[in-house]
Formats: sequence, C-alpha cells, structure tokens
Amino acid sequence: MIALDGRQVPVVVIGAGQAGLSASWHLAQRGVEHLLLERDRVASQWRSARWDSFCLVTPNWQCRLPGWQYTGDDPDGFMVKDEIVAYLEGYAASFGPPLHEGVTVERVTREGSGRLLLRTSLGRVSADHVIVATGGYQVPIVPPFAGRLPESVAQVHSQNYRNPEQLPPGDVLVVGSGQSGAQIAEDLHLAGRRVHLCLGDAPRVARRYRGRDVVAWLEDIGYYRTTADQRSTDDGEAARANHYVTGRDGGRDIDLRAFARDGMQLYGLLEDYVEGELRFRADLRAGLDYADQVSEGIKDSIDKYIAENGVVAPEEARYVPVWEPEQEPTRLVLAGSGITSVLWAIGFRADYGWIELPVFDERGLPVHSRGVTSERGLSFLGLPWQWTWGSARFSGVGADAEHLVVLLADARLSQNSAA
Repeated sequence: MIALDGRQVPVVVIGAGQAGLSASWHLAQRGVEHLLLERDRVASQWRSARWDSFCLVTPNWQCRLPGWQYTGDDPDGFMVKDEIVAYLEGYAASFGPPLHEGVTVERVTREGSGRLLLRTSLGRVSADHVIVATGGYQVPIVPPFAGRLPESVAQVHSQNYRNPEQLPPGDVLVVGSGQSGAQIAEDLHLAGRRVHLCLGDAPRVARRYRGRDVVAWLEDIGYYRTTADQRSTDDGEAARANHYVTGRDGGRDIDLRAFARDGMQLYGLLEDYVEGELRFRADLRAGLDYADQVSEGIKDSIDKYIAENGVVAPEEARYVPVWEPEQEPTRLVLAGSGITSVLWAIGFRADYGWIELPVFDERGLPVHSRGVTSERGLSFLGLPWQWTWGSARFSGVGADAEHLVVLLADARLSQNSAA
C-alpha cells in the first residue's frame, strides 16, 4: 500500500461498494485521476452485515453496474451473499480501480476556500472533488427501552445476525417486518425456532403474478425509473420500509398470515417494555391489511398495463387471506413467555459526523440535488431515492454515478479553460 499523506488528486471516492465502484468506473472511462478509499474491503457491507442465508430480492438480471452486467446462467434467480461479493470483486478486477483498502476517512473539511481536505488513517489527502459513496445505513437503531430488558435476554441487531444457531435455545422475538425482519423471521421459522414477530408499517409484494416475476412487470411499467420528484414528498412515505418478499429457494412470497397459521406469534408495533411486560400497539390487523392492500394494488397496476398494451398473460386469482387475528395482543409478560433473545430489525440511521461541512438537515441527512450539494466539489452517491427507486441498488446506481461524473468532468474542463 502506498503512502497517502500529502497526496493531491482531482477526485476522491469514499466507499468501494456498488456505488463507489460505479463512480470509479465512470471516472476511469473519462481518464480522470482519482483515488478510491475503502475502510475495509470491496463489498464490505455485503460480507459482514448480512446473514448466512441472505440473498437478493430482485432477480439477477437487474444487476447491471456500468460495464458489468450479470452474465451468469441464472438471470431469473437470486444471488446469495457469497455470489454478490464475488460479483463485486469481479467488477473491481475488471477495470482495476485505484483502490486503497483498509483506509478510514476520519474527517472531511475545506482548506480555506479551496480544495477539500481529507484526514485519513494513512495521512492527509486533498482533492478538488469528493464523492461520498458510503450509503445511508451506518448506525443500527435500537429503541431506548432495549436497555431495560433483562440481561438474561440476548439482544442482536439484524446486521449482526448470522444464523439460528447463533442464538440461545428458546423463543425469538423479532422486532420489525421490513425486508430484513421478515426474512430473518422466516429463516428462524424454517429452522424450527418458535418466533414472535412484531410488525411495523412495511408493505409486501407478491413474488410472481400472471406468469412472471413482479419485478419484471414493474420494470416494463417503468416503476423503477420513477424519479424522486415524481414520488410523494410525505415524510412518512419516504421513510417507509421496503416491500417484503424473498428470493430464497428460487423466490417466493413472504406471507406473515401463513406464518401465523403455522405457529408464529404476531403482534403489532412494539412500543415499550414496562415492569416486565412488552407493550404492543393494537394495530396487528391494520398492519396485515395494509401490506395486503399494497400487494394487491401492485397487481392492479400490472392488470392495467396488460390490458392497455395488449399483453398476452395468463389469468390469476387474487390473494385470499389464510389467517385473521382473533384479537389484538397489546401486552406480553416476558418472564415465562419462552423468549430468550430479541432480534432488532428496525433499521439504521446515517452518521456523517466526520464530514465537517454545512450540507446536512436537522436529521443529519445530506441536502442535495441528485447527489450534488451546495458545497463546491462535494457530492453523494448511492443514497436511497437519490434520483430514482434504483438509486441505491444494482439496477440504478450506475446512472446516478454517470450523472455525477459528467458534471464533475464538465466542471474540470471549465476550470482548465478559465486557467
């Protein structure tokens, strides 16, 4: 590894996941000198923050990074964790980015009114442009009352969950029904563990409908090209969890009602732990109904597209609920419940405290226009809904990367012309 202290480069990209690699590829295509800094290894989040049975929920054909589309023999399948890591490692090897692994960026400031200054674990680097491609999921969220749970109850966040054997014998309480919570609950359920699942406000989507994967229908409809300014600006919707579904074993629905029918205990939103009792919101039925409503609404959109475009597709009966809650459980005495572990799957918050520039709102999130901030030379890449539904995913991050690099290259040409 070469020394970085004192280096001056036109561009620094921070983070070597799919976003950072995409930016580096576009910079390399335009001959722009840059550094790609990664605190761990390529694809580090895929390696270290996913469980053993993790797989993509979107088909492999949607993996289309710049210059590196999926070319395997299972385009309609779903890559598992090790395959995802290999896909990104292969991408990096395909063009040889100026990558420095094991380098932590500790601080980003500005040198007076000039270049951006990065303090790293290997010294100081200055740059005209910095692309922050670290994502928006740095700090795992646990509720304040988690600290009041008995020490005898093991607590694990979804990013640290690996497999059912990791948890002590006994029942498991999974908190959160987004993609991670629902899939981990299924993982435990299939392993024969007794699971208690607290729902949030996550919607669901069917895996297949009318002869095709729903993702393929939504691709044709144009859903994944929906831009941020076309989407509702309601804060609640913007923060809503992703639709739960799975690519496991070739892909299938995740039906929480079927889990309940088969013995999983479902509850509404977990609100508190008071005097030995878990307290739940009385919204279990509403949460299940909402998830089904969203799924059926997506099918309505597919039916409309089929009818309007004369597409030949088989008819398919609509979903019929297989279970209904007889009551709304609002309290559960933890002692004697059999619960020996709690798995938190309620998300993450961003942590950009190391960027000492005034580009963040009251929630600590970057204020930007398609990744470009008000600070000259500072931009972000790979944020959820940065521009489209696919902005943080394999399907759309490349277009965002190209947009930023084109703007950056144009700015450099203008500066050189002025000089």
